[in-house]
Amino acid sequence: MKILLVHAADGRRAVCRCRKKITVGDRISHLSNQRVLAGVREICILSTMGEQNAGKLNRLLAELGDTSLVSSRWLRAHGYSNSLVARYVGSGWLVSPARGAYMRQGGRLQWEGVVRSLQAWEEMPLHLGGRFALTLQGHEHYLRLGDAGTITLYGPERPPGWVGMLPLKERFAFLGKGPFDLPAVPFAAEVSESVLAGQGLVWHRAGSGAEALVCSTPERAMLELCDGVSDAARVYEADALMQAMTTLRPQRVGLLLRHCRSIKAKRLFLALAERHRHAWLSHVPLEGVDLGRGKRALVPGGRLHPTYQITLPRDLDEHLA
Repeated sequence: MKILLVHAADGRRAVCRCRKKITVGDRISHLSNQRVLAGVREICILSTMGEQNAGKLNRLLAELGDTSLVSSRWLRAHGYSNSLVARYVGSGWLVSPARGAYMRQGGRLQWEGVVRSLQAWEEMPLHLGGRFALTLQGHEHYLRLGDAGTITLYGPERPPGWVGMLPLKERFAFLGKGPFDLPAVPFAAEVSESVLAGQGLVWHRAGSGAEALVCSTPERAMLELCDGVSDAARVYEADALMQAMTTLRPQRVGLLLRHCRSIKAKRLFLALAERHRHAWLSHVPLEGVDLGRGKRALVPGGRLHPTYQITLPRDLDEHLA
């Protein structure tokens, strides 16, 4: 290592050559000029800081991979100052697809990476639910045209604003906590499948080689979907999807029904399941399930379901063709 310094006394240049790397704690006994020694120590500190920053950058790039994003909030919390991040961007290591979000230069901006970043990096209890969870599990052909590209997120916390500003063809829709009173679960990598199953959630890989994302099981997704039904068109959609739900697990259905706060969602779910005569329905434990009282008029001029006292469109059969 070569260090070029200036003596304070006579202004002459002094060149110090060291065979090993100089650290802050090194003793340089042959330099009598204390200002020279102080200069050496300052250069050593700056050199060490540069190496530390390079190490931080390498760690960040390795963790980000090709599709993950990270927020400015996360970066600050983990020791990456705004000025340091600006240097990374200016040097071409990071890019910002939306204000407040960063990813590797050359990375691929995909909705899967956005959701994984929210769940793993931001540690937000947001899961893929409702109609988009059913899309992931192979039922997109039952959805209304255009809905398959809307990514429905559920959870107690709203996603950060940068999510809605990302240049993606898919659109994110935040639908709140949903109809359940289940406690939020942080989606850390170590959360077990059994813990998720108790919430009606599951790890799901969106594609080959993709990282696992937390999404609703079909049982929970159907109840979330039923909770959002507000007109005849949505009833037709829910009915078509329910027809395909031939393998739902009755114990899980019973658990979710007991924790569901939406009377409408529960009645519609059960009425459609009975309408399609699913074998699992007779094994669903309904003890402790609150179905409310009185009639529920879901659609005007509809037909009242005799068991679950909710009105359904009279032409449901015609829309299944």
